[in-house]
Amino acid sequence: MSTTPANSIDGIAVWNGHEALGTSTLSWAGDAILAVEPSTADSAALAEYSIIPGLVDTHVHISGYAGTRTVDWSSWPIVTPAEEKTLHIAANARKAASMGITTLRDLAGDENQMAVARVFDEGILPGPRLLVSGQVGMTAGHGDLFVPPHYPVRDRLADSPDECRKLVRHWARAGATGIKIYLSGGVLSIGDKVGWRNQTLEEIRTTIDEAHALGLPVAAHTHSAEGVEIALAEGVDSIEHGTGVSSKHWAELVEKNIPVAPTLMINNFIADGTVSFSEEAQQKAKQVVAERDAGFVGAGAAGVRFVLGTDANGKFVVFGDQYEEIRMMAETFEWTAERALVAATSDAADVVGMAAKVGTLAEGFGADFIVIKGRPWENIDDMRVENIVAVVSRGVVVSGELPS
Repeated sequence: MSTTPANSIDGIAVWNGHEALGTSTLSWAGDAILAVEPSTADSAALAEYSIIPGLVDTHVHISGYAGTRTVDWSSWPIVTPAEEKTLHIAANARKAASMGITTLRDLAGDENQMAVARVFDEGILPGPRLLVSGQVGMTAGHGDLFVPPHYPVRDRLADSPDECRKLVRHWARAGATGIKIYLSGGVLSIGDKVGWRNQTLEEIRTTIDEAHALGLPVAAHTHSAEGVEIALAEGVDSIEHGTGVSSKHWAELVEKNIPVAPTLMINNFIADGTVSFSEEAQQKAKQVVAERDAGFVGAGAAGVRFVLGTDANGKFVVFGDQYEEIRMMAETFEWTAERALVAATSDAADVVGMAAKVGTLAEGFGADFIVIKGRPWENIDDMRVENIVAVVSRGVVVSGELPS
């Protein structure tokens, strides 16, 4: 009977997702951490390195084109067969893992992402941990308006409480790990208005009720104050983007411990022209950024639970930009470096329902970690892609080389 050989790194500084442990020995076998123990080894050889948990991005979209040629980002998903898209999904997920983002939650996935997630979980292909939330949106809503108006093939939509309940049940049967809803319009959807309400209160309540009855958390997209208030009143499990959050919401957000994924970079990039978009999208992004920034001032100090969520899709925000997002979160919310890392590891893991498996380096947890130059929990500027030495995902080195 074969056993998985044990591996270890001895004499290296470890931050375990909550606190610094000092010079330690990290041991693992397959996808299981065996121990994180104080080290008696001479730490001089590895003094410039440290280990942190693999990152958890609570808001990604990985179904886009994964190659190097130039394609139209909006039409490619529409005209590409599902069989082909699954390979791009797997490639994008593996790119993310190679950058140290070892757990991903796709918000608005479908059977394609779910198939890839199962393939990774069963070890058929190496890949990160992938969670998939199915979307429940309306005709002419943010989730619908990425498809041209007269194109007949559209994603599933729900335009009554009964249709909402049925669509939640469909996603549960398909294997979704969560549900995504829309409480406002969006930036990149075509012909959309940011302030549009999406769905009726009865439809929203029905979706949340059915999702919770089936054990599925609900993530709510919103770019409006009305959307934030609906999210708080109706009991969603996370708020995505959070435009419209203001000081009047802080106490309730803190009391209910509702996480907010602020997706700072993508809206900044669209607003300032870092990524090229239509004039319509850029103007919407400028509106979103102005309202968001005004509402976020002081929110971090007030204790609002912001977590890593980037909207990364490999094009506008690429896999690896998470490091800059974390640095931006620390600056925006006036956090310590350690607080920012918690938001990207152990707390983000809790938001996606994986707190017992990832985001923490301790005996019995999954073997996901990053070997990095510096001490990013002390100096957030060390949190950079160019400082990555090696990435271990599910116990396997997927990028770089482990220091000897």
